[in-house]
Amino acid sequence: MTGDHYFTAEPTTADRRREVEFSVADHDYTLASASGVFSADRLDPGTGVLLRKADLPTRATTGDLLDLGCGFGPISCVLATSAPAATVWAVDVNERARALTAANAERIGVAERVRVRAPDDVPQDLRFDQLWSNPPIRIGKDELHELLLRWLPRLAPDGVAWLVVARHLGGDSLHRWLVDQSWQVERHASQKGYRVLRVSR
Repeated sequence: MTGDHYFTAEPTTADRRREVEFSVADHDYTLASASGVFSADRLDPGTGVLLRKADLPTRATTGDLLDLGCGFGPISCVLATSAPAATVWAVDVNERARALTAANAERIGVAERVRVRAPDDVPQDLRFDQLWSNPPIRIGKDELHELLLRWLPRLAPDGVAWLVVARHLGGDSLHRWLVDQSWQVERHASQKGYRVLRVSR
């Protein structure tokens, strides 16, 4: 057994590579994954619900989009494919995840528009038109709240955040907490036990 989690900064588990295939918006993706990152063997079901139920950006979308907790990069790759005029910031504490996201962006031809960064390496003055996340619920409630309190205020004034949370892992309580923090929250969709939340100012 190891102490590694998908939110470990420097995984020590063996770097066993594999490929993950999935489809979103009539586009097929084959991305590299590896042990030591979130949902290494498949597209996480929550991420799948998020990408299929939230309002994806379009060819008309510009500005900066944030993939918070990018893992091996499925959200970043879908956003960059859907919005070729936008810049996607892929942020993760896990260095292996960041390396995979960069490689996958290169693989599908969007690397010039995907900026892969550790959280502290994102420019402080940058504001995001959209924030997308399957947030790391298992880091604990206090740490999750701290994460969202750090990044949600970096939305542009008319920006929107799309979050997916499993109902049994506290999706409804997170909804209430966000409202208590004075965010506008809409339960945009529910599927397979997941809540897709649309969050705005």
